[in-house]
Amino acid sequence: MTRVVGVRFKTAGKVYYFDPGPLRVKVGSRVVVETARGVELGEVIVRPKEVPDELVTQPLKRVLRIATDEDLAVWRSNASRKREAFKLCQERIASHGLPMKLVDVEYTFDNSKVIFYFTAEKRVDFRELVKDLAQRFRSRIELRQIGVRDEAKILGGYGICGRPLCCATWITEFDPVSIRHAKEQNLSLNPGKISGVCGRLKCCLRFEADTYREIKSELPKVGDTVTTPRGSGKVVDVLIMRESVLVQLSESGERVEVTAEELKRSGKQPVGA
Repeated sequence: MTRVVGVRFKTAGKVYYFDPGPLRVKVGSRVVVETARGVELGEVIVRPKEVPDELVTQPLKRVLRIATDEDLAVWRSNASRKREAFKLCQERIASHGLPMKLVDVEYTFDNSKVIFYFTAEKRVDFRELVKDLAQRFRSRIELRQIGVRDEAKILGGYGICGRPLCCATWITEFDPVSIRHAKEQNLSLNPGKISGVCGRLKCCLRFEADTYREIKSELPKVGDTVTTPRGSGKVVDVLIMRESVLVQLSESGERVEVTAEELKRSGKQPVGA
């Protein structure tokens, strides 16, 4: 078994695991850790715990120390410098006439590198821009092209549901989303209704899919004959969000909505099917 602690560097960012060593860290602690790209400051999200050795990617980097006031001051300073760096980079992009959109700027904690995140429809030759920025910042420069979903995660905003974007608040990694998820949920295939602010299929189509499948498994299918409190009939529609079905009664021809619970009490299994 290996003792690890989970650390996150950005809101809704991926959680990485480190060796806490003898340090007594707890959830919410700010810590300075050694990463593949240098020393970074993050927040403890998962308390120290023991995990099987085979689940740990070696070599496991260490937590160097619990962040001091000086460390936090450096972190805040880097955050404030982002605005100036962002503005300068935008000016240089325009000067070079490059077809790219700057999204975010990040200083590494030890100030050894400045990372610029951008989107572009095509591959961009930014070699001259990198040289220009290196001369102005006197630091290593990295330009990293990201996708539109990553852009939405960084910039944030509100979805058509009226809530803050899931990707910017709690989703740590993007799972593949396909049109099949929309079909399974009986949604309109109108792109304007099933696409997020990023222009891609909404993430909620994916993470709600299991719930929809579970609900559908408890309901009969269209065409099944079922017994309801008002008699038997044929299912003509499945109302997943209401956890019910629309049944056309055999005797009267009337259509009634029947919940999953009512079907269970009456005998949900199709009759004569």
